[in-house]
Amino acid sequence: MTAKTLPFTQAQLEAVAACVPTPFHIYDEAAMRKNAQAFYQAFSWVPGGFKNYFAVKALPNPYILEILRQEGVGGDCSSKAELLLCQATGITGENITFTSNDTPADEYQAAHALGAIINLDDISHLAFLETALGGKLPDVLCFRYNPGPLKAGNAIIGKPEEAKYGLTRPQLFEAYKQAKAKGVKRFGLHTMVASNELNPSYFLETAQMLFDLVVELHREGIRIEFVNLGGGIGIPYRPEQTAVDLPKLGESIKGAYERTIKAAGLDPLRITMECGRMITGPYGYLVSHVLHKKATYKNYLGLDACMANLMRPGMYGSYHHITVPAREGGARKVYDVTGSLCENNDKFAIDREIADPAIGDLVVIHDTGAHGHAMGFNYNGKLRSAEVLWQGGTQFKVIRRAESYADHFATLDYPGLKTAL
Repeated sequence: MTAKTLPFTQAQLEAVAACVPTPFHIYDEAAMRKNAQAFYQAFSWVPGGFKNYFAVKALPNPYILEILRQEGVGGDCSSKAELLLCQATGITGENITFTSNDTPADEYQAAHALGAIINLDDISHLAFLETALGGKLPDVLCFRYNPGPLKAGNAIIGKPEEAKYGLTRPQLFEAYKQAKAKGVKRFGLHTMVASNELNPSYFLETAQMLFDLVVELHREGIRIEFVNLGGGIGIPYRPEQTAVDLPKLGESIKGAYERTIKAAGLDPLRITMECGRMITGPYGYLVSHVLHKKATYKNYLGLDACMANLMRPGMYGSYHHITVPAREGGARKVYDVTGSLCENNDKFAIDREIADPAIGDLVVIHDTGAHGHAMGFNYNGKLRSAEVLWQGGTQFKVIRRAESYADHFATLDYPGLKTAL
């Protein structure tokens, strides 16, 4: 069970809301730091060293990346924009992994210029990358393995054999042979076949699968320097769910390492991961005000936030816990909690019993520190919200201001708009 409590008091939150108009996302800096440290401690046993490359797509804000860099975390990028964010915050060289698919040449060039570890998604990308880099491949390359029917996926990524990502087993072995023949000197191995997974045995099975591949590739003359176990460690969005026990997971993977890598004489091997959601997800909150209460065939609670601020419930049917700080412990009522988009799936919760708010009350939606603001959009002309870093007590910093209408229309060269603004 996971207690869904807030790190700040109602008064502290109201003080922020008095300065920053709702809706906004607010992140708990101390909790993110502590969690990153705990992750590293759980894998401190790794003989070749452990590193987590934060999935920048989860929370692409340079202030957050700077905090994580200070805790030894790298950046997992899949676009040029994410590479630029890492570069701006001092995350460069092999502190970046670049894993993308259907990748333009200029993005490979940008990754290479930063010294990032490039992780190829298809065997055909080897020649594409070689051409993009002027006929010479990097000294280090990694390949993404898709095990197909050999391993089950989960609800978000789906069946591996139906996923657009990665190389088949025969392609993987051939890709390493071709890369070695072309002068690549150092190799990594990567896979990711699940997202937001809470079953720790899933990650142990993934590690064992990759460790076995390391041994098999070694027999073929390919020395793997590091394995990237991917991301996908989930968070307990629901109160009845339990977080993955990181120390226990680390110990179980240690056992697989010793039975496989150490026993084969391939020690030390570096282990990396690319967790984003697990690092920051539980420590972000979407703060909103109640605008309307409507009673027709159902009871509706209308917020000043909408799906443009948090897409996951409307896109995936995902659960996000909801707290009404001023009313917890009081009367409860069942609502559909909605936003103002002209789309009927613009709902944060359906038939959810919550503390019954009054119009004007603050409402807090939990676990928005990953794939929250990052997945926002401007449909209906909705403006992107502010992001706030909470630093304890009454200390906070606006780390992204809210968009203005001038921002929204900035790419339209239309005289009438300038007059209207």
